[in-house]
Amino acid sequence: MSVQAVTAKMAEVELKDVTAAAATVEPSPVTTAPSPVKMPQASAMKRPDPQQNGGEAFVNCDGTVAEAPRMKKIQFADQKQEFNKRPTKISRRSLSRSISQSSTDSYSSAASYTDSSDDETSPRDKQQKNSKGNADFCIKNIKQADFGRREIEIAEQEMPALMALRKRAQGEKPLAGAKIVGCTHITAQTAVLMETLSALGAQCRWAACNIYSTQNEVAAALAEGGFSVFAWKGESEDDFWWCIDRCVNVEGWQPNMILDDGGDLTHWIYKKYPNMFKKIKGIVEESVTGVHRLYQLSKAGKLCVPAMNVNDSVTKQKFDNLYCCRESILDGLKRTTDVMFGGKQVVVCGYGEVGKGCSAALKAMGSIVYVTEIDPICALQACMDGFRLVKLNEVIRQVDIVITCTGNKNVVVREYMDRMKNGCIVCNMGHSNTEIDVASLRTPELTWERVRSQVDHVIWPDGKRIVLLAEGRLLNLSCSTVPTFVLSITATTQALALIELYNAPEGRYKQDVYLLPKKMDEYVASLHLPTFDAHLTELSDEQAKYLGLNKNGPFKPNYYRY
Repeated sequence: MSVQAVTAKMAEVELKDVTAAAATVEPSPVTTAPSPVKMPQASAMKRPDPQQNGGEAFVNCDGTVAEAPRMKKIQFADQKQEFNKRPTKISRRSLSRSISQSSTDSYSSAASYTDSSDDETSPRDKQQKNSKGNADFCIKNIKQADFGRREIEIAEQEMPALMALRKRAQGEKPLAGAKIVGCTHITAQTAVLMETLSALGAQCRWAACNIYSTQNEVAAALAEGGFSVFAWKGESEDDFWWCIDRCVNVEGWQPNMILDDGGDLTHWIYKKYPNMFKKIKGIVEESVTGVHRLYQLSKAGKLCVPAMNVNDSVTKQKFDNLYCCRESILDGLKRTTDVMFGGKQVVVCGYGEVGKGCSAALKAMGSIVYVTEIDPICALQACMDGFRLVKLNEVIRQVDIVITCTGNKNVVVREYMDRMKNGCIVCNMGHSNTEIDVASLRTPELTWERVRSQVDHVIWPDGKRIVLLAEGRLLNLSCSTVPTFVLSITATTQALALIELYNAPEGRYKQDVYLLPKKMDEYVASLHLPTFDAHLTELSDEQAKYLGLNKNGPFKPNYYRY
């Protein structure tokens, strides 16, 4: 058979397949009338068929007549009626919110329930009660509690140490009588921590440390479970402080322990209710920013209770800051921008544990990574890890992504953003929103355009635009999620620090900032090893004596750098 004959035969078969598929697939409805496009057929032609009310039929090569697939007619009258039901006046803010919500649903599991509500009423204006009649909370929607409970149950599976701690200490109730006021990210992982603290005997009242990181469905599940939670995703600055005040200022209840993330709760109590510190036994702080504030208070002689620096514990530094950020930086950038990392030029500001994690992840994805650093030791580490150490102004015109993770303020100022290339992505991986000078971008000559949830285009008069994520706030918890297993390590460390401070005899801890005892750090790590079916080697008596160690630890001195 000739090549031409084979080609003609294949074309005939393909056209028959297309015709058969068209007869079985129902067309999707569209918003305008379709323009019929009549394709030439090699093996059939069509003619009007009077039996089908003006429809058309195919005449096959053998002379038989086959009915053509009929298109559904669009009901313009019904469609117009449905269109008229929509509000005729809609604010630009509402429109951009609806666009961003529909966009985010497919990108963020944390937003799947959180952003689906069309209710624009502020939670502060709502009167809500849980199934038991309790109204001591303020959240987005109590009806989302069932969804939140499922999120919490999933998180429990990846938090083995916290669940083990709950099981082991539940009978002893080491936190009986503790009244803990907390200000952290309100996520499913935090919910597992709160329920563990409750199981150990504590009463808890909670607010969010970030206006964008709250999972509304989780907050609803906590409120349904009897917790006093004051938080929702998308709070204003005024809402943020109002929620903290509602946690602290309540008749007949006064906290005796503080669990903080960023220092805002501690700052608010010092500012508004300083007399509360007479009954507070201690503060547990987990962020760089919050710890910095505590050391400032201690240096000034204003720290009036003991404080535990969880951030600089080994398990927090190495696992939450390094390994967590190594994964969550990619997740946050992908969900918000769909960016391709290969070949992109990225500058990471700061090479602490967070910066190390971010840089390693981006390098592994094929990005060209630059690092800025003020500390010569961290700078040397960056060089030895294969990164080029630069000043930000040397590369600001050419980079595609700018990531801050210093814990400082005004790292990326307006001068740098004016010089950035069109489409440059700017984001922050530090706790506080002070690293990027966002306030300098709120000027009349610049236009802000909301693209999707937590993604803004800031447009210059000449048309240049940068992509600002989460308005300069913490990227991974504002725009995505973080690995639950890593948060299990941090949450267990926080729980042990609370137990230690609450039960410590008077005089053990003075009005200063302390690190978590090394023994507790090792205990937290050991609780997570069974997940990996890991088996520790044990020292013999002779070996322990040779090293001058206790067989059960601690195995390293406090000055040891892991």
